[in-house]
Amino acid sequence: MTQSQNTQPLLQARGIKVRFAIKKAQKWPWDPVPQLKAVDGVSFDIRPGETLGVVGESGCGKSTLARALIGLVPISDGEVIFDGKPVDHKDPAAMKILRKDVQMIFQDPLASLNPRMTVGDIIAEPLRNYAPELSRDEVQTQVRAMMAKVGLLPNVINRYPHEFSGGQCQRIGIARALILRPKLVICDEPVSALDVSIQAQVVNLLKELQREMGLSLIFIAHDLSVVKHISDRVMVMYLGNQVETGSSDELYAKPSHPYSRALLSAVPLPDPEQERNKEVILLTGELPSPISPPSGCVFRTRCPVVCDECAKHRPSLQSLGGTHQVACPRHDVAA
Repeated sequence: MTQSQNTQPLLQARGIKVRFAIKKAQKWPWDPVPQLKAVDGVSFDIRPGETLGVVGESGCGKSTLARALIGLVPISDGEVIFDGKPVDHKDPAAMKILRKDVQMIFQDPLASLNPRMTVGDIIAEPLRNYAPELSRDEVQTQVRAMMAKVGLLPNVINRYPHEFSGGQCQRIGIARALILRPKLVICDEPVSALDVSIQAQVVNLLKELQREMGLSLIFIAHDLSVVKHISDRVMVMYLGNQVETGSSDELYAKPSHPYSRALLSAVPLPDPEQERNKEVILLTGELPSPISPPSGCVFRTRCPVVCDECAKHRPSLQSLGGTHQVACPRHDVAA
């Protein structure tokens, strides 16, 4: 659901940095403690009803960024503004209010559910925390209604998570996240542990619920085909950095950053002839350590269009028109 650019953003992230102290990497007690730069200055907006897809290889900081937004890991620097108000992640009262409007769906559907609680209790738990005034019958009514929305039969309300398949467990997780009717849902690789056919069902369910409830989504995934199907805009991350952002159509039709081109060249095509004849860009070299990233552009050690200047300055995002931005001064140079 593409929103007008004049719409006030629901969430604004400004220069988000997340760093972890690695004491085991310290050679001597008097040496500075090395810092792992998990997220290094990421900025973006989410508008009401919009879906932002976040892609990148494992270890690029996608999940850490998601957890930082809702306070599950501390933010080292930067600011989060939600619904026009700055978020104080150190204030428990403020975080409780935020989590009513910002919910999360986790990657492992079974591990994210309490095995000692029934389905009904799992879905009802947010209501007991945020709406204690509701009677038991009112809670049960809302739980059953939400179960119906996500495709769960009401007669399974007293069963336990281990009695369900992965896809059904993820539906339970979705119901738990949506029972409070939040404004923003962060989906942290919600389909990566599911079979392909179940992935499609869960993605279509999320799109349907988004239309019905007016949700904004942050959708994190490795599967670029899934991201294109659900996202209005896409943000590409590499080694904790934001390297390209644009509308789904713009970025998939004409990726500008060398890393984005390499990612998209690996996406399988449904046409066998096109799949055989397409050019696949293979990246050379190893992924650098986030403890000691390269100087300048963090992608330069694997970039096919690197030059001497790339080691001197960290490139900032530059506009290519509309919402399309890229952090590469050599984006127009062919590999």
